[in-house]
Amino acid sequence: MKTMHTLMAAAIAAVLSAAALPQAALAQVSAKFAVTLPEKSHQGQGVAKFIELVDAKSKGQIKIKAFYNGALGNDVQVTSALQGGTVEFTVPQTTTLTGMVKEFEILDFPFLFANEQQAEKVLDGPVGDKLLALLPAKGLVGLAYWENGFFNATNSKHPIAKAEDFQGLKFRAIQAKISQETLKALGANPVPLAVPELYTALETRTVDGQGTPTAVIAALKLNEVQKYLSLTRHSYGAFIPLVSKKFWDKLSEADRKILQEAALEARSFQRGVAREQAQSAQAAMAAKGLQVNEVSAAEYARMREKVQPVWKMFTPSVSEALLKEVTDQIAAK
Repeated sequence: MKTMHTLMAAAIAAVLSAAALPQAALAQVSAKFAVTLPEKSHQGQGVAKFIELVDAKSKGQIKIKAFYNGALGNDVQVTSALQGGTVEFTVPQTTTLTGMVKEFEILDFPFLFANEQQAEKVLDGPVGDKLLALLPAKGLVGLAYWENGFFNATNSKHPIAKAEDFQGLKFRAIQAKISQETLKALGANPVPLAVPELYTALETRTVDGQGTPTAVIAALKLNEVQKYLSLTRHSYGAFIPLVSKKFWDKLSEADRKILQEAALEARSFQRGVAREQAQSAQAAMAAKGLQVNEVSAAEYARMREKVQPVWKMFTPSVSEALLKEVTDQIAAK
């Protein structure tokens, strides 16, 4: 009998002890974060800052492990894994989402934004929120918008100073139709490739060139297999930190708030890193022999004019109303 009383007392003590613990300690959360680029890239540093903030805000109860360099797959594969619930986080460019949410194509309209400030006005405002609201129905939750940056063209043939210089180049395209149609409009031959395949394709001359932000060109060491960098600024890329909705739905409101706040706080840091890296990467690659050229305002305007058929082609899928909302927001003081 004494043994029974002892066991009961121990059980009661254990229950009382558990009840006294903070709620978060009772349900520690573990998650995987898939990252396409290296840890030192602007994308990778943004993820590291996000994880650091989540750890601090949750007092160590939300543990997120990052997998860099496409270790868990490319953006398309990993986004699908989020929908299935086998990976919890990733941060692809918004272009990855256009196959399931057509409205995101508006952000890929070529020459849409003239500068980073215009992009921020749209992404951090009502249009950005409207796009995020479309994701849960697809099994995803978007937390914020981070910066990939303005796309610039590299190639192994010649500088691109005018629209005609794109003519005939085999040019890597993002795996989205609007990217491919933009290159066709400029006169290049698009070749869809995922990021992990890009270096080898350029090295073997399977493709002549590609377009990515300068910081990404440096992070992937593409300057080793390219000769020219032309500052075409033909598209703006935004990253979007995503959470698997299956994972999100299991979280407490407090944990969701922590993730949301961390993503927004990491945003300013990540954008700062992206802009600093764009400048430093350009200088560093030029010092190693990459030939860099500007594009004049007049030729930039000609390139923008050449891609207007792409705007017309994709406006029906994003809607005239959304395009007007974006252009009005850009024009607003």
